Amino acid sequence: MRPKKNPKADLNKDSGLFFVIGLTIVLFLTWRALEYKTYETDDYVVEAMNVVDDIKENVPQTEQIKTPPPPPPPSAPEIIEVVEDTEEIEETVIESTEINQETVIDAVIEVDDVAVGEEEEEITVPFAVIENVPIFPGCENMSTNEERKACFQKKIQEHVIKQFKYPATAAELGIQGRVFVQFVIDTKGYITGVRTRGPDSNLEKEASRIIASLPQMTPGMQRGRAVKVPYSIPVNFVLRTN
Repeated sequence: MRPKKNPKADLNKDSGLFFVIGLTIVLFLTWRALEYKTYETDDYVVEAMNVVDDIKENVPQTEQIKTPPPPPPPSAPEIIEVVEDTEEIEETVIESTEINQETVIDAVIEVDDVAVGEEEEEITVPFAVIENVPIFPGCENMSTNEERKACFQKKIQEHVIKQFKYPATAAELGIQGRVFVQFVIDTKGYITGVRTRGPDSNLEKEASRIIASLPQMTPGMQRGRAVKVPYSIPVNFVLRTN
């Protein structure tokens, strides 16, 4: 009796092999999909926020004073001449300068002969309590002291924003933070005594450069006299990621 179907035409003969191959491919693709990782790229945008509130803090001086080495001692002469001691030297008699109650002083000094020099004492008055605050260029038309204070703080902000440059080294290393800057407006309106304190020397140098570039101002007045006015601001260095 002949079979009805050809054995070579059996479709279920290799179905097990095909199932194993398909399952292997599906598992491999699933494993690769689970192991695939993606990384986000961050774009850095440099921003700075400036606060001009008067912060009364004693900022330590960060600059190190380098003293030069002492000069070398003088060298001895190559030839030493020996001189005979033939000259007679008169002995000097030193009289005692001590005085007692019986000593009479004959010298009389006239009051008119004494020159009295008047030395002006430099006075420092805080910005918050000074009668007439220093006038920033462009704030001359302000009539009251409060208006001059507000104008002064506004001009300081505009100057910092205009001169601000984020240090490239600090930006590459992701360094950010707040730098406290303290300076003095002297009796001639110049910026002196700039001191900084912050988390990084690059940020401190940039903040010091910005403040040192402030223009000459009209000095602060206290009781009709020019005085020194200390002022301090914090400068925030911030890196913002999108």
